[in-house]
Amino acid sequence: MTTRRAHIAMFSIAAHGHVNPSIEVIRELVARGHRVTYAIPPVFADKVAATGAEPVHYTSTLPSPDDDPEAWGTTLLDNVEPFLADAIQALPQLVKAYEGDEPDLVLHDITSYPARVLAHRWGVPAVSLSPNLVAWTGAEEEVTKPMWAEPLKTERGQAYYARFEAWLAESGITQQPDPFVGRPARSLVLIPKALQPHADRVDEAVHTFVGACQGERAAQGEWQRPEGAEKVLLVSLGSSFTKQPAFYRECVKAFGELPGWHVVLQIGKFVDPAELGELPGNVEVHQWVPQLAVLRQADVFVTHAGAGGSQEGLATGTPMVAVPQAVDQFGNADMLQALGVARHLPMEEATATTLREAVLALDADPEVARRLAEIRDGMAKEGGTRRAADLIEAELPADMHQ
Repeated sequence: MTTRRAHIAMFSIAAHGHVNPSIEVIRELVARGHRVTYAIPPVFADKVAATGAEPVHYTSTLPSPDDDPEAWGTTLLDNVEPFLADAIQALPQLVKAYEGDEPDLVLHDITSYPARVLAHRWGVPAVSLSPNLVAWTGAEEEVTKPMWAEPLKTERGQAYYARFEAWLAESGITQQPDPFVGRPARSLVLIPKALQPHADRVDEAVHTFVGACQGERAAQGEWQRPEGAEKVLLVSLGSSFTKQPAFYRECVKAFGELPGWHVVLQIGKFVDPAELGELPGNVEVHQWVPQLAVLRQADVFVTHAGAGGSQEGLATGTPMVAVPQAVDQFGNADMLQALGVARHLPMEEATATTLREAVLALDADPEVARRLAEIRDGMAKEGGTRRAADLIEAELPADMHQ
């Protein structure tokens, strides 16, 4: 069976953790001859264009990757209100941008609410590309309801839900906000099944785990292990929640001048390297590093346990010390520890002593290496980028298959 060239439209937000996981899938769809348009704020247009997809610009009101993460606030309502507000103002822009150029299929990140409304309006299939864990049977009772119990008692929480319901009703959608957000009709999960909590309770008729879709990442540059470095440690808290100078100083204290160890320390854009004091010769500090290239040569990874970093650690067989900062990272840290490949070290307990102990213990444990090899083999069977593209093509309208 062959598939005719389709117009596939992808929708996402301007955040590395939401664009990067699916970028190779987009590249693969373009390589297969499909026309892919990609609705994204201009700050990510070049990254999208490099895949061969056509960027469709829209203006977003969400904090940008260059903003201090404190712009997201601290409470549940602080975190969710911006997504709804952004969706409401972005929808008319996207309706206009796609007028007369409606796609055959919609792909969307889990945060792109307008994409689902547009797919409904256009009467085309929609496929969610999830960069992190998905809802399992019982998740609403176990997680969602308890989490919302207090906020829903407040005027602000009730107003949020009322606004969401009104927007959906206006768009002709009868679903309530929670299932609209958390229960897509079809979903490809871009994490290994090993990272999914209660994986045995996930409906695999809806959610297919395709695992990491990483690609070669050659464009990000290379990294070379220095001569004489017996062991390499990578420390990175990702791209957003990186404003942690005290934590980085503890890392320097823990591993600076530790015999045989070389440290690659990524500090992000919110910390001045001068805040770390004088650096020992075995510590290199960068705002950004080609993470996958370093991990392929690293012995241990100190990570915030974001979905991207967690699966890169698993894919490269690197033991991890998980120091979560926000949102799903706490759950990921627990999953990694339960898998026997990481230690979950809460931020408030991450001192030079505890960090050094955790890193050395993981590196010396043959059982950790065995578990990582086992998980890596399982991930290889999930299919990655090619399987994701096959499954997307399978969702195209029947008349596009010959």
